[in-house]
Amino acid sequence: MSLATLRLATLRLTTLRRAALKVDARTPATRDRALDGLRAIALLAVPIGHWMLGGLTLSPDGALHNASPLSSLGFFAPISWGLQLLGVFFLVGGHSSVRSLERAHEKGISYGGWLRARTVRLLRPVLGVAAVWAVLVPLLPALGVPGDTVHTGATLVVQPLWYIGVYLALTAITPLCTALGRRLGGWSAALLMAVVAVVDLLRYGPWAEAMPSWVGLLNLLPGWLFGYQLGVLWAQGRLGRRGARVLLLGGGLLFAVLLTVFHYPASMVGVPGAERTNSHPPSLLVLALASVQCGAAVLLRERLGRLLAARPLLWLPVVAVNLSAMTIFCWHQSAMLAVAVPGAAGLGAVPGLTTAPDSLGWVAGRLALLPLLAAALVAIGWFTRRFDGPWTAFSRGGKALAGTAAALFAAYALGVV
Repeated sequence: MSLATLRLATLRLTTLRRAALKVDARTPATRDRALDGLRAIALLAVPIGHWMLGGLTLSPDGALHNASPLSSLGFFAPISWGLQLLGVFFLVGGHSSVRSLERAHEKGISYGGWLRARTVRLLRPVLGVAAVWAVLVPLLPALGVPGDTVHTGATLVVQPLWYIGVYLALTAITPLCTALGRRLGGWSAALLMAVVAVVDLLRYGPWAEAMPSWVGLLNLLPGWLFGYQLGVLWAQGRLGRRGARVLLLGGGLLFAVLLTVFHYPASMVGVPGAERTNSHPPSLLVLALASVQCGAAVLLRERLGRLLAARPLLWLPVVAVNLSAMTIFCWHQSAMLAVAVPGAAGLGAVPGLTTAPDSLGWVAGRLALLPLLAAALVAIGWFTRRFDGPWTAFSRGGKALAGTAAALFAAYALGVV
């Protein structure tokens, strides 16, 4: 390393430390840094999970198609246990919603006003990415991108957005969740797990063939509400370290039994061609994993909070990720496509990018590409972060046009048109 390079690195590190100290000093003493840290970890697992558990293959005509390493690489199933952190997501979401609603009531804001504000804040970025892709759908083929590639991209972009709809539904019933928490305590979460167990018994038990295909959908609300309700209990002071140990140990035992005795699929995400899936809709195995994750999160809260308070250089990226939460969530698949589409057009089959995800070579290639995908996401986020805040630059007609474009993109991506 040359002296000039060393000086530049030292200067950058000094600048980073100054920025970290400045952010640390501006953080209110009442800020729960542990919650922000848990949210950041769960959020970063979304792009990393999609980038590592999903792949693209290049057909002879130059089009890109979805593929999954889970179809060929069995060891990827346990990896999904650590990358599917929706239990922590909903845990933090339930806790934050309770606290946010309490602050709103203290300020005289009604439940309707609170819900409207949170809904608008979540939907703005979603409408933004969908509106942009509504323009890209006809534009990309005109630039020579194969139609199948465009459809693959649209599908990848729209698939993760289901989380926003589920989260909004759970947010809307926060008052009900708090009432159940006060009345039933931990049993409010146990009942949700029992409902999911009964539905799983109906769709996988001896009489499964007689059950209608839609019976699994009954798990959608209680399945994802489980982690959220634990977050509500946590905010109410009804989920402490003792309860967290029960979740951690009990969830771990249930997880092991479901895998080894009842032969649940090991992967936490869907595997192409598999008859059963754990996540769509959530199965009892998802709730068992969420129990482990939520128990661990509660037990680690104090230690994580102290660590982030003592280390400004660790607190800085947590703040950055939390401020960019919706940008990361809405645009991470677009970032992968921004690398893959030009790469396929210019280089053809690129290991780890557009080759079949069926070997250790693909894994090594994808790991090597993660920094490039992250850089693409940062670059895209620099321009798209304006969708996160109020759309002051848009007229009423412009907002209506963006909403219409977003609806058209959703219809295209979901195969309606």
